Amino acid sequence: MTQVKICGITRLDDALAAVEAGADYIGFVFAPSPRRLNGDQAGAISRLLPAHVRKVGVFVDAAGSEIRRVVSAAGLDVVQLHGCETPQALGLLRPTMVWKAFRVRCEGDLGSISLYAGYVDAVLLDAYSAHAMGGTGERFDWRLAEGSVRWGIPVALAGGLTPENVGQAVRQVRPAIVDVSSGVESSPGRKDRDAIVRLIAAVREAENG
Repeated sequence: MTQVKICGITRLDDALAAVEAGADYIGFVFAPSPRRLNGDQAGAISRLLPAHVRKVGVFVDAAGSEIRRVVSAAGLDVVQLHGCETPQALGLLRPTMVWKAFRVRCEGDLGSISLYAGYVDAVLLDAYSAHAMGGTGERFDWRLAEGSVRWGIPVALAGGLTPENVGQAVRQVRPAIVDVSSGVESSPGRKDRDAIVRLIAAVREAENG
C-alpha cells in the first residue's frame, strides 16, 4: 500500500485534518522555507498527534548535533535530508529512521542512489529547482522513477503532486510513499482540508484500480 506524507505542516489544525483523512506521515520543515518551524513549535504539534502517525523532519545540510536536538524536541520518527550528506554520515543519526532526498532533472541524477543502500530507510525523489530544495510544486519526468525497485530501497515520490495527478503517479511509479506539500495548500504553510481528503482518496483509488 502506498503511504501518504503531508509535509510543510505549520498548524495543529492542519496536522489533525491530515491524520483524520488518513495520512501516514506528518512532515515539518527545519530548513529555509515559508513553512519553517523550530523544534519546539513542531513538538507542540507532534505531541498531540496519534502515536501511529510518524513525524518527519526535513533538513538541509544541518549539523548532526542540531538534527539530534530537533529530533528530541519535536518528537521525530524520521529525518529527511535534502543536502549533500554522505552515506557514512547518516549512520550517526541512528536509531532515528533516515530518508535521503534526490533532486531529479535527468537519469544521471539517480546514479548515486545505490551508494545509499544499507544507510537509509527510503530515498525521496523530488523535482530539481535552482531556487529551492523542495516544496516548489514542480514535478519531474516520472518515467525516470519507473523500475525504482532496482535500487532495493523504498521510494518516496515528491514534486508537484496534487489530488488531480497523484493517481497517475501511483499507477506509473508504484512508490512506497507519496510526499505532498504545496499540492494541498491554500497558501504556503496553510493546508486545504478538502484537497487533502481528495488526494488520499485518489491514492487509494489508484491502488485498487
